[in-house]
Amino acid sequence: MFKISLDALEVLDAIDRLGSFAAAGNQLHKVPSTISYTISKLEQDLGVQVFERLGPKVSLTKAGRELLQEGRYLLKAAEDLEHRVRRVASGWETELTIGMDSAFSPVSLIDDVVAFCEVADRTRLRFSQESLSGTWEALLDRRVDLLIGAVGEGPSGGGYNTSVIGYTQFVFAVSPKHPLASVDKVLDKSDLHAYRAIVVSDSVRKLQPRTVGLLFGQDTLALPNMRAKYEFQLAGVGFGFLPEPLARDAINAGLLIEKQVKEPRLAEPISIAWRTNDEGAGLVWWRERMQGSDIVCKLWQDGNF
Repeated sequence: MFKISLDALEVLDAIDRLGSFAAAGNQLHKVPSTISYTISKLEQDLGVQVFERLGPKVSLTKAGRELLQEGRYLLKAAEDLEHRVRRVASGWETELTIGMDSAFSPVSLIDDVVAFCEVADRTRLRFSQESLSGTWEALLDRRVDLLIGAVGEGPSGGGYNTSVIGYTQFVFAVSPKHPLASVDKVLDKSDLHAYRAIVVSDSVRKLQPRTVGLLFGQDTLALPNMRAKYEFQLAGVGFGFLPEPLARDAINAGLLIEKQVKEPRLAEPISIAWRTNDEGAGLVWWRERMQGSDIVCKLWQDGNF
């Protein structure tokens, strides 16, 4: 059985903050004899002296100071636990994990995070990033509770709900330094096969990895996220499709050249997704918040770029 109780730590904290047993009793609504008994029993149980008593004033011993310093962490943890339990009883999760595709950044959702914390300050919020099918797998494996900015169609088999919040167009782009930049025609497979394709690695662990637009035997450079892919294409290391909102400024500035290809990449849906039957208050708040018509534009703003 533990010899240190939360009640004793609360008394210890009050005496230290207020400077006397009497003041601590007034704040905690306890008679002075109860305060004295609590501290005496604590000292007896631990076999150490916690306070130096100098008339009406008291001061912590070295052992008492160590006990209080660590004890305040326990008091804070207990307080947080009480709040979280009340939140759960009212429908709020103790923790909510949001998954995002690596093409996007949590930075784009700063205003939304601030708004969420104002109404759910005891729900811990966590962000996680995956790429391509890895985002969907994280949801199905319960590593995340909500996907924001999931790219493409989800896997078959069900177990989740989705809501499309917009679509993203893609452009085929190369650096002006790349040999394909000077090819004056619509590019076909024979033009592309001799050069390196820059791709984003699928972070999936169990599902089938997703590949987009690669040719059999194509030389590829696989990178962990869209920012790295963008930077390598700027450097002329290879070619590939980029989300139009991310590539447009570089194209307008002449840092990338948009090329026409015979097999363009179709626009892809950008979705939010959540597991079937998950209905926590925090999850519902984010689902409703992400239904705004400008959400996809917000996701592409700033972010990783």
